[in-house]
Amino acid sequence: MRGAAVYALVLLGALLTVAPLVLSALTALKTPQQFARESALTPPHPVTMENFHTAFEHGLGRAVLVTALMTAFITGGQLLTSILAAYAFARTQFPGRDTLFWVYLATMMVPPMVTLIPLYLMFAKLGWLNTFWALVLPFMFGSPYAIFLLRQYFRAIPGELIGAARLDGANTLDILVHVMVPMSRPILATLTLITVVSQWNTFMWPLVASSGQRWQVLTVATANFQTQYNAQWTLVMAATTVAIAPLVVLFVVFQRQVLRSIAWTGIR
Repeated sequence: MRGAAVYALVLLGALLTVAPLVLSALTALKTPQQFARESALTPPHPVTMENFHTAFEHGLGRAVLVTALMTAFITGGQLLTSILAAYAFARTQFPGRDTLFWVYLATMMVPPMVTLIPLYLMFAKLGWLNTFWALVLPFMFGSPYAIFLLRQYFRAIPGELIGAARLDGANTLDILVHVMVPMSRPILATLTLITVVSQWNTFMWPLVASSGQRWQVLTVATANFQTQYNAQWTLVMAATTVAIAPLVVLFVVFQRQVLRSIAWTGIR
């Protein structure tokens, strides 16, 4: 009975989590007339893609491309710089290494809103507001969370492997590319997923750093849809579904690596 109760609670939580996503997709596939006269949970009949077509005609397609490009640049930059920094903190010796690491890690306690105005003033003086680089440069060079997670993972890799690689003539870059990175694929997959989700969903900085539709990201475009078409819920839900769908697909693809990484971390 206790096990059945636990599974019932888990199932209820899953239903509450999935229900908004399903409702969004169902609404996006209906005509405004169907949505007005039928229950929100009624399946669409016939299914229509007109809402998606209209949303893309009003600039949603460009927002998707800008968001995908921004996310790719930030994810690639964060992974590269976080790997280098984590290896330095985990496997190299230099004065003040641990002190510097913990001071850097303490920046996780600083709310993002605190740095919003200084960042805006910096990019305004550089003349880079409303450009692509304003979207990506503040977040490309690692993050305390990613560096901490990779450092702990690198410290758990046996030092004998690194010593054997050095005996074979490998330099630091060879060790990173051929030893550390291949052995860290689960945690790198997890970091990739976390970074993509966080950057795909970012809202405040793109809203402040850009104006107009040229460098508008998907979250800002969806918010604008809710403002401009607040009575056309089928159109708003089409934009919302487009914003959600890539993240769902990404999790389905990487879920095994994420669960393996979580299990490994818990065992350690």
